[in-house]
Amino acid sequence: MTRGWGRRLALGLAAGVLATGALACSPATQEPSEAGIYGAELDQPYEAAAIPLTTTSGEERALADVDNDLTLVFFGYTHCPDICGVVMSTIASALTQVDEELRDRVDMVFVTTDPARDDAEVLRGYLDRYNPEFEGLTGSLDAIVETGRSVSVAVEEGEKLPSGGYEVVHSDHVVGLDEDGLGQIVWTKDVSAKQMASDIESLLSR
Repeated sequence: MTRGWGRRLALGLAAGVLATGALACSPATQEPSEAGIYGAELDQPYEAAAIPLTTTSGEERALADVDNDLTLVFFGYTHCPDICGVVMSTIASALTQVDEELRDRVDMVFVTTDPARDDAEVLRGYLDRYNPEFEGLTGSLDAIVETGRSVSVAVEEGEKLPSGGYEVVHSDHVVGLDEDGLGQIVWTKDVSAKQMASDIESLLSR
């Protein structure tokens, strides 16, 4: 198991991602960096929160409780009408393009931003459509908001919908946590599955 790839990451946060604190930033583009990476590598990594949440199997787990070399994290909700499905499809497709040996070193965690509607059963059914190995986390809204803040994800309740439901406003970037629970790389919603797969293989091969 390769350790410490994140400590060699050097670039800034992608444009459009909500920054917290005095984080140095530089825009990500569809062209790779000099290191051959399409995502934005962070000068000052995020430290994932140790706030307890609940998995789809009912176990307690914090976002910081990683147990693999790379954990992809996305905050969204199952009733999301557009971008969540696009991002989740990109992640699922990217992982099918990663070499099998490296794929075993990658986890994916989806944190709901809508715990009132996304209980464990709803989350499990949603994630199974993309990949049964994907994990889901839910919990109190306060815990989710604080957890999101630790990786620069903003969460807030949006407008009421004609259907009687409501929108949930949230940041749409994917964060890559290393084996220490540190967010070292960010992908925007515009990254392609091929580009993300290339980045995953590059990071895990360092």
